[in-house]
Amino acid sequence: MLSLLSWVITGLFVGLIARAMVPGKQSLGLILTIALGVVGAAVGGLISSTIWPTWTNDPNVDQMWPGWIMSVIGAMIVLWGYIALTRQSERA
Repeated sequence: MLSLLSWVITGLFVGLIARAMVPGKQSLGLILTIALGVVGAAVGGLISSTIWPTWTNDPNVDQMWPGWIMSVIGAMIVLWGYIALTRQSERA
């Protein structure tokens, strides 16, 4: 249960940071912001494990900031994709 709560809280923070960094209006509620952060963290983790495979095998607590940065970058990528998909459907 505590693990689920940490995913939700982390997803919320990552999603809010990504939304603040991407320009324009995003009509996302709280649940979608949390989902954005969680999915973005997964995307960022995949990207970082591809670029730095040895770093993800032995993460150090003192070096957790790259994980947060990659999570926010992943969330921004997911958000740009979401914006592109929803704007396409609004035009049609």
